[in-house]
Amino acid sequence: MSDRIVDEEPVAVTHTGPKGVINDWRKFKLESMDQEALPPSKRELIRQMSSPHKPRDSCVGGFNRKMSAQEYELIKEDDEKSLRKYRKQCMQEMHERLSFGPKFEGVYHLHSGEDFLEVIEKEHRLTVVVVHIYKDGVQGCEALNSCMDCLATEYPSVKFCRISAAATGAGERFPDDVLPALLVYKAGELLGNFLAVTQHFSEEFFATDVEAFLNEYGLLPEKECGPGADEDEADVD
Repeated sequence: MSDRIVDEEPVAVTHTGPKGVINDWRKFKLESMDQEALPPSKRELIRQMSSPHKPRDSCVGGFNRKMSAQEYELIKEDDEKSLRKYRKQCMQEMHERLSFGPKFEGVYHLHSGEDFLEVIEKEHRLTVVVVHIYKDGVQGCEALNSCMDCLATEYPSVKFCRISAAATGAGERFPDDVLPALLVYKAGELLGNFLAVTQHFSEEFFATDVEAFLNEYGLLPEKECGPGADEDEADVD
């Protein structure tokens, strides 16, 4: 029986250890630089540092060689800004890999009991759904609606909804004395059922009070940084 020799394609290896992270960061830093604006000497240095195809027997060819003083100075330039950009990219990639669920904008108004059931039963399994049941004219309902608008911008992975008690199709279950009510669901399961929820707040309350209340029960995910967070940091010296 003859042996078959199979030529195998080289397999790309992802470095996850400290050296791999450093090399990934170095490569990202070099690729993100505006090379056209650099002098020819620095462009040539970048080309040498970022080229993935180097002779194996060359001790100065790969990313694993030690950096020269010139290379160190090149990478050091504008380092903080590039590091923030790299960190943001890594977080976005990790977010996508872990499938944290969809994003939402604003508070969704539910018009019927069917809408109510659909948002509970058909939403993504990782999505927290917060439903405010209200009635116009009942004390606290208007203020809580305003708080929901604020929280929806700070927690885009949470689906905030509102529905009038009459529209639920079960208005008799939500008389004025139990409103406003907050119901919290995840994967179709009721996690929190807070009737007359404003009794837990002072007469004048704000979004931060509602946020703190929900966090007491562990019902909100970690707050995400807004899209302008990196730019705001960059403006602070």
